[in-house]
Amino acid sequence: MGEISLRRRWDPQVGKEVYEIKLDDEFLMSSLFTVAEVQLAHLALGSLSRTEVDVAVGGLGLGFTASAVLDHPNVRSLVVVEALGEVIDWHQGGLIPAGAGVTSDRRCRLVNGDFFAMLRSGTGPDPAQPGRRFHAIIVDIDHSPRHVLAPSHAEFYLPAGLRRLAEYLHSGGVFALWSNDPPDQEFVAVLAEVFAAAEAEVVRFHNPLQGREAVNTVYVARTPSR
Repeated sequence: MGEISLRRRWDPQVGKEVYEIKLDDEFLMSSLFTVAEVQLAHLALGSLSRTEVDVAVGGLGLGFTASAVLDHPNVRSLVVVEALGEVIDWHQGGLIPAGAGVTSDRRCRLVNGDFFAMLRSGTGPDPAQPGRRFHAIIVDIDHSPRHVLAPSHAEFYLPAGLRRLAEYLHSGGVFALWSNDPPDQEFVAVLAEVFAAAEAEVVRFHNPLQGREAVNTVYVARTPSR
């Protein structure tokens, strides 16, 4: 998809070190903006009342979503699928602050693979247990359903692609998706075709670089409960 790079810099405007992952000249993740990545995990898991929850995350990035998942004591296992092996290496090599907690937690396993291709192949998010189902699947890979990093990702956001994902959820399971764009009601309607319930949650946070409020969206959908 391009040249991946990790950058650490001191930002005098906020008075702290900032970690950023870039794909060519495009920013994928920044430690300046983590509120929505953390909320993504909490919105996905907050409604699950089970005492033992199995979770899959598509996209590792700087590790904030994975860390937030592991903060939930009812999480029994976490599989994180990351297409870029360099990102996993950075976490395992201690170059990213969140990596220490993510890689040392026995509940968590990092998998180098194409999340979308794994769904299409029938393997699912866990190649060690093909067809395995989860109580929650969380995805933070593309910028939004309309702004994807690679053309092959676009099909995932259509009914057929979402139905494939739903096959890997238990009854009453939750699918949560991060988006950099405001709520897209057309995509909510697509989710409603596949899932029993779907909604778009607006996450607001302060942007210190622009001195104004910023908005991300978290889509949350649920499979029918038996």
